[in-house]
Amino acid sequence: MQINVLGTGNVGSVLARRLADLGHTVTTANTSTPAEKSARQAAEAELTVLAVPFGAVAELPAEIRAALADRIVIDATNPLAADYLSLTVGHTTSGGEQVAAALPGAKVVKAFNTAMAVTMETGTLSGTPLLLPVAGDDRAAVATVVALGGALGFDALDAGPLTNARYLEPAVELLIQLAFAQGHGANIGFALARG
Repeated sequence: MQINVLGTGNVGSVLARRLADLGHTVTTANTSTPAEKSARQAAEAELTVLAVPFGAVAELPAEIRAALADRIVIDATNPLAADYLSLTVGHTTSGGEQVAAALPGAKVVKAFNTAMAVTMETGTLSGTPLLLPVAGDDRAAVATVVALGGALGFDALDAGPLTNARYLEPAVELLIQLAFAQGHGANIGFALARG
């Protein structure tokens, strides 16, 4: 699959490397990449991962937004406050829904936002696959992302419509609070027990 990763920070760089290891053709772009080149890469890709700060989505150039129409877009962002210890939206909307509004026509799927970057290397902790909830309104796009997450080692599952991002984003804030405010460290994650 042709995959484009927008953002080359902690999350974007790990996902780009892991997806390439699986045999996908991966291109990357960041803020220093010319907008025309980023738009061309997005237009050529079947799927784009948004691994940029949440606030940067609203600043994406028009040509990139246009190139993402009719494409699967994985929203790996979280609407975190500047101190990372709270969310800037919730309850009546989510960062995922706002990303979809900013990218008309894109098949936005919320995923990879509930895992810490260090755990994305394997998708597991101590041999246990980490939960990767995938929320989106386009069923085929969700199935594609669930399959990608599973191939990366996660316990990926369909978490329902994009409005469920309202529950996924606070979950990652809890993870951040446990990791940093409570001192448990970043090598933590969620797992789903089934009976």
